[in-house]
Amino acid sequence: MKFALCLGGNMGDVKSSFDSVENALAAFGVTAIRRSRIYVTAPVGCVPGTPDFMNQALTGECTSSPEELFALLQQLERRSGRPACHSSQESRPLDCDLILWGEECINTDMLTVPHPRARIRQFVLEPLAEIAPEMKFPDGVTAAQAWEALQKDLA
Repeated sequence: MKFALCLGGNMGDVKSSFDSVENALAAFGVTAIRRSRIYVTAPVGCVPGTPDFMNQALTGECTSSPEELFALLQQLERRSGRPACHSSQESRPLDCDLILWGEECINTDMLTVPHPRARIRQFVLEPLAEIAPEMKFPDGVTAAQAWEALQKDLA
């Protein structure tokens, strides 16, 4: 299944953390990995004084379940130094969000895909549209179309 992730971080060596995610995904059996350039963005919904974030989209294909991939992403976050219990309003060395899993909708206690705020986050849509403009949300809207719509909303 083709999937999309958004990586983020604003503590430590974020670029190395992003590299380690790609390496771990390849070791996990993910193929056709593509990464966007790194975007530097202002924090959204964080405590005042939070430093800017680096963000990157990553797409790939795998045969595992979305829950197995999500568990790997959580392990990678913890390995980078992010506590298992954390606030989304604080700085972090690595954040790995599963944005899309094909065109499927997943809503379990563990996982919600598409990511609930993906279509209102510039730091998700801009890098995703860079590497996978044709990738679709479950309602048929492509990443490029979602990014275009968000740009109009932000103008």
